Amino acid sequence: MAESVAPTRSNLLQRRDQLKLAGRGADLLKRKRDALIAEFFDLVKVSLEARRELQRASRDAYFALFLANAWDGPSGVKSLALANDQAVGVDIKVENLFGVKVPEVQTPTFDDSLPFSPIGVGGRTLEAAEEFRNLTRAIVRVAATETRLRRIGEEIKKTNRRVNALEQLVIPGINYQIRSIRSVLDQRALEEVTVLKKIKAKLESNEKEPASSSA
Repeated sequence: MAESVAPTRSNLLQRRDQLKLAGRGADLLKRKRDALIAEFFDLVKVSLEARRELQRASRDAYFALFLANAWDGPSGVKSLALANDQAVGVDIKVENLFGVKVPEVQTPTFDDSLPFSPIGVGGRTLEAAEEFRNLTRAIVRVAATETRLRRIGEEIKKTNRRVNALEQLVIPGINYQIRSIRSVLDQRALEEVTVLKKIKAKLESNEKEPASSSA
């Protein structure tokens, strides 16, 4: 329900200014929403490709592990896994996307130097280790794209709610107030005109009376 306001000309001018401001705000929010939607769908394509790459990397890694166990033996694979205990560092930056802070996760890098002597380590085991590094990169890429998707999707919903609030509540409410104020002001102006006409008619009547009495 629209808030009632005093039907004054200053309030009418104020509400007109508010209407222009609300309209500009709605337009800006719709442009932001449309830009975010375009970014969202572009990112969906990237996310789908990252998912496919993750499936490929997972298949290749576990197939390489199967070959390593078959050729080099489970004990050799386990020894390499225990020796090569590297922590995976992930750098996260914050990108400002149409006024929205979106995390940008960097693909992890690995130290190419081996923390053990490669002598005695089977080639299949080393290949499996590299394939699991690729799998780790693929997992991070999927997590990064889906995190951005979720953040952008949330912002699209929030922006859409603001647009709806302006277009369905705020702007109609201001228009209702403007119509109400104008109705009262127009009625007052009509009453003033009517009063002025009556006064004019009375004055003209008074001016004619002396002339008729002297005759």
